[in-house]
Amino acid sequence: MRSRGGWGPVLRAAMVVVIAMIAAMSVALGGSAPRAAAHDATSDAYAVVERHGSTITAELELEYDLLMKSAWLYAEAYEAKERDEQLRQLAENADAVEEYVTERFAVDADGRRCVPERAGTGDIRERNDRAFAVVRFSYDCGGREPGAIAVSSALFPDAEGFVHSTETIVAWDLDGERGNGLLDAASPTLELDGQSPRFGEFFLLGAEHLLIGLDHLLFLFALLLGARTIRSVALTATMFTVAHSVTFLLAGMGVVNLPAIIVEPLIALSIVAAAVAVVSSRDASGRWRMPVVFAFGLLHGLGFAGALGVDEAWSWELLWSLIAFNLGIEAVQLAIIAVMFPLLVLVRRTAAGRPTTWIAGALVGSVGLFWFVERVIAAL
Repeated sequence: MRSRGGWGPVLRAAMVVVIAMIAAMSVALGGSAPRAAAHDATSDAYAVVERHGSTITAELELEYDLLMKSAWLYAEAYEAKERDEQLRQLAENADAVEEYVTERFAVDADGRRCVPERAGTGDIRERNDRAFAVVRFSYDCGGREPGAIAVSSALFPDAEGFVHSTETIVAWDLDGERGNGLLDAASPTLELDGQSPRFGEFFLLGAEHLLIGLDHLLFLFALLLGARTIRSVALTATMFTVAHSVTFLLAGMGVVNLPAIIVEPLIALSIVAAAVAVVSSRDASGRWRMPVVFAFGLLHGLGFAGALGVDEAWSWELLWSLIAFNLGIEAVQLAIIAVMFPLLVLVRRTAAGRPTTWIAGALVGSVGLFWFVERVIAAL
């Protein structure tokens, strides 16, 4: 017998199905994996600034195809996929690249602008399964030994129309005094004073990366679909948090390092596994659940480290930034659980609860399988 609520609960359940279908199909039909989808919308730039006596240098890593587009070069430059061709294009268009970068990234010493000079022909470095152009500059600060150093960045601004909300992650070594921080449109200038990393900036960066990391969001959604009780949710969230925190911090300190061509397909496979648990007839809270969640959580931690772009070069200097970044991830994760789980409980109590859960799980699994196949093909 149908409850007094009539068709209301069923309609609400149907709306959940429709929303899940639209979200899943929009991602799948976008023709790109979640990392690509996220970074076609925004990008991070990386800068290492060093001062040794009177010498100041900066090494910047900028997403290759985005840099070539922003420098308004021909398609043959930004569409180059092979490393050798990218290196050739970077050398051939060195003047255009230098003009673009030096107009948007500046170093000041004691309040006066230093004059940049290109150092070398550049390089290509893979970062998080994407090609980044490495460009280096030395700075003439008037022949004097520079004192207070500041950097400014307006790389890849919203006005160019290619990406939005670009952030430049800066690490510095000023005669042995090290630190790091973030530059964005709201705070484009940073004093390099050897102070501790800016906790709030990296906290917000972690929150942002979870929100735009569609693969991590779908995995979390699949876990929620399979959870039946508050205790199950708490255990699952705790296990996932501990696991990805361990590998995230170890990767950030250079202890663990797996290439993205291995990590990314396995993260997609974790979505499939979590979705299979939802649509199967077995109890999703069985003994295998926690070990599996922990194992896949380890993979997602490596994915978060890849999103931040940490490697051995950043190691201990980024420790507090890594912690802040991870706490930002956890804050958003807890907020999603607090909102989604009560809604899922309400849906399960309706006549359409089980079909809704099954369909949502099947859709999530289908998207995960699509990403897995796409990433494996891309890695071949």
